[in-house]
Amino acid sequence: MSATRRIRIGIDTGGTFTDVVAVDEETGELVTTKTPSTPANPADGFLNGIDKVLGLLGLEGDAVTAVSHGTTVATNKLLEEKVENLGFITTEGYGHLLEIARQSVPDGYGNSYFWVKPDRIVPVDLVRTVGGRLAVDGSEVRPLVEADVVAAARYFRARGVTTIGLSFLNSYANPEHEEAALAILQREYPEADYSLSSQVLREYREYERSVTTLVDAAVKPNIRAYVNNITERLNSFIAGAEGSQDGAETEHREVPFYVMKSNGGVLSAEEVVRQPITTVLSGPAAGALGAAVIAQRAGFDSVLTCDGGGTSTDVTVVIDGHPALTTEGTVGPYPSKIPMIDVVTVGAGGGSIAWISPEGMLKVGPQSAGADPGPLCYRKGGQEPTITDAHVLLGRIPPHLLGGEIPLDVDAARAGIEDIAGKLGLGIEEAADGILEISAWNQANALRQVTVKRGLDARDFRMVTFGGSGSLLACRLVDILGLQGVIVPLNPGNTSAYGLLTVDVRNDYVRTAITKHDDLDRAKVAGLLEDLARDADEALAREGFEPAERQFQRTADLRYVGQAFEVRVPVPDGPMDDSLVEAVADAFHAEHHKLYGYDFRGDSTQPVEWVNLRVSGIGPIRKPELREIADGTGSEGAVTGTRRVYFDQWYDAPVVARAQLGAGDVVTGPAIVEEFSSTVPLHPGFVAEVDRFGNLLITRKENLS
Repeated sequence: MSATRRIRIGIDTGGTFTDVVAVDEETGELVTTKTPSTPANPADGFLNGIDKVLGLLGLEGDAVTAVSHGTTVATNKLLEEKVENLGFITTEGYGHLLEIARQSVPDGYGNSYFWVKPDRIVPVDLVRTVGGRLAVDGSEVRPLVEADVVAAARYFRARGVTTIGLSFLNSYANPEHEEAALAILQREYPEADYSLSSQVLREYREYERSVTTLVDAAVKPNIRAYVNNITERLNSFIAGAEGSQDGAETEHREVPFYVMKSNGGVLSAEEVVRQPITTVLSGPAAGALGAAVIAQRAGFDSVLTCDGGGTSTDVTVVIDGHPALTTEGTVGPYPSKIPMIDVVTVGAGGGSIAWISPEGMLKVGPQSAGADPGPLCYRKGGQEPTITDAHVLLGRIPPHLLGGEIPLDVDAARAGIEDIAGKLGLGIEEAADGILEISAWNQANALRQVTVKRGLDARDFRMVTFGGSGSLLACRLVDILGLQGVIVPLNPGNTSAYGLLTVDVRNDYVRTAITKHDDLDRAKVAGLLEDLARDADEALAREGFEPAERQFQRTADLRYVGQAFEVRVPVPDGPMDDSLVEAVADAFHAEHHKLYGYDFRGDSTQPVEWVNLRVSGIGPIRKPELREIADGTGSEGAVTGTRRVYFDQWYDAPVVARAQLGAGDVVTGPAIVEEFSSTVPLHPGFVAEVDRFGNLLITRKENLS
């Protein structure tokens, strides 16, 4: 029988590894591990991770009190553009809404001649329109035509289309037509799955609302099947542990199972099935939140984050302890207008493949060898050299991963890179170094997107690097971007899984209510906010939170009349009187100036306009505390040997065991700092100091104060 210890587990499933963190609810002790992901059935890797961490703790399944999970199921489906068997029902006259889309052109109009709009998420022949019309204020212009809805249901059933999205004109203002259509569809074709725009996104802009609804519909069957499969297997696992206790009859319990959302919160498995689109950036969101917590505890409120995995690298910016949020995000080619942490992803992970273009140029990614077959050095059937192969060839990583669990074949890596080098007329070290240089610039360009493009200067920031490959190019990124330095957390390969244990349950609700500031109906705004708060309160009640535990945050999207985009600002608690309304407007002017360098405060020719009202319902979850480590006695005692490492030339660099470093210890490059889940190559000219929480603080020698 397990001891009385009770643990919560965070599991982040990545393209190559599944990362696991367990926290003891009494002592706060953290235990981390990793296990290979199982792309064919991610649930296998999920349960393998639970079994492995329980084995390290000497516990059984009955010790688990809750599990939080970050998943890439929805993300991968959208990134790979594997959307099929999807139908769309919209208002008569708007059948080509998806084709029209928006006029905006990526990278400016200089490239417009060469740009072709991305493929529609639903082909034209799977779009049906129905009669009926609502006005912009939600009043009925023409009644819904039931016969058209019946015909659409029969059309899709005849073609075997089992997933359908509904988005009617102006339904954000009044959901009655969509709800009536849903009742008809479920009567005529109950086997299909449906998503309604008035339930997914009650916000104006027809194209974005429609595509967001269709994305929700597209991933719904996958998320439901995945979550239900894991829930069933997880509870069976726990039941097996409980049922084995002394042969006694036990009332089996269901373990609370939470799934990470894109907005920085978690939801129970039951609620996620209702809101599948909220998971489209599940994994990257967890990493950004974990990194923000670690950085803030270390004394850095504003940082960049760099999460390097086997397939890709995700970067974000954290301001005042909070990762930046956006509702203008995309996943693959599809706009998803839901609140999400503002993540930029680039195909520069450990498994990213190096290749030569038809023009004879060396390229890296975005294609990835993934976990299976993986890089050449895995010896699992990979045929092309990867970033990992370049690192192992240059000695930047050891000839094994996970403390020896996964041996790496240096000769196999060398053979693949020799082939690339020969075609380019380069030495093998130059070719491998070139692969890493291209990867570093790919990551740097992603980091510029979350800084320079948002009016921020990367030179003002330190960067938190994590993930299995996130720290491998840290020193090079300092030089490319002029960063102040780098923070490498303890167990960086498990930062995303740790982040899953630091977040609260969170639901977001929105309602469009476009009104000029001077014409604002205070009572109407107060009523809409109360309606949104009621929806949030009901969701938290379903999640099991007592009324006293439930928290609510109010925000509003404002703009100057004529602008196409909005700025989100807080709406303080309290009655919607003149002083509160003016406080919101003042906050908008200040935030607009902060973002864009100007505002029109006091200019009557540039009036303010309220656009969207938002309420977030938050259910707090107990978070693990970061613990201080013992003082060090000097890094010399942590040196386990030397290894030949290439940093523009070959060095005999000391290999330092990170687990043996203490607070205050200093490592000077060139050196290699190794631990179970990650490796940090410390280039010549760089110094790493261990802080009191075990973080490595990396800076250039000349930047030391």
